[in-house]
Amino acid sequence: MQVKKAVFPVAGLGTRFLPATKSSPKEMLPLIDKPLVQYVVEEAVAAGIEQILFVTGRGKRAIEDHFDIAFELESLLSDNGKEKELAQVREIAEMVNIFYVRQKQALGLGHAVLCAREFVGNEPFAVLLGDDIIDAPTPCLWQLLEVYRKYRGTVLALEQVPKENISSYGCVQATHIYKKVFEVTDLVEKPKPEEAPSDLAIIGRYVLTPEIFPILERQDPGKGGEIQLTDAIKRLANEEAI
Repeated sequence: MQVKKAVFPVAGLGTRFLPATKSSPKEMLPLIDKPLVQYVVEEAVAAGIEQILFVTGRGKRAIEDHFDIAFELESLLSDNGKEKELAQVREIAEMVNIFYVRQKQALGLGHAVLCAREFVGNEPFAVLLGDDIIDAPTPCLWQLLEVYRKYRGTVLALEQVPKENISSYGCVQATHIYKKVFEVTDLVEKPKPEEAPSDLAIIGRYVLTPEIFPILERQDPGKGGEIQLTDAIKRLANEEAI
């Protein structure tokens, strides 16, 4: 099956970006002339995604407004003859079909993905973190989907990071297969540097199979008392190649 749906978990409070995120979602912080999350949505669209689900929480209304039609603004731009700006605003609202669901409790990334179960159904799907910007000539998600089409299993984006920074990430133990493709044999969420199995960190791009959902339903809280997606993928590795 082709991957046509993507999930954006954006319910987090963004405490690491305070005070900038006190009144604005971290995903809406500007990078040059666009908010962070717009770059990631554009990456998903460039990779062939047709439907996006934002898993939101309280205080995230700005994200919904950004990707909505802005009648008053469009009317003002039209009346003032600002056709270029008008086209940019309309393109944002029309680039992809967007849906929303609330994550009513801050129970972690794994729980946020579980909130998307009804939207996803029995299909493979992508997960993109809206504050994780990856600049590449070939979109990162496109690269992951190429790997998925070849191996038909869960695919994670990895980045080599200094060992002293590995405690900020999910970390994998992996065996090299081909070029930049590895098979993951173990996963650890935010390990201490001396306990990390490698310097390969999971970054904010995933292609997941629907088999992750029953695992997430039974997943016990992990680091930080949250339901960790990394822990669920580790269990999934017992059933399919990662």
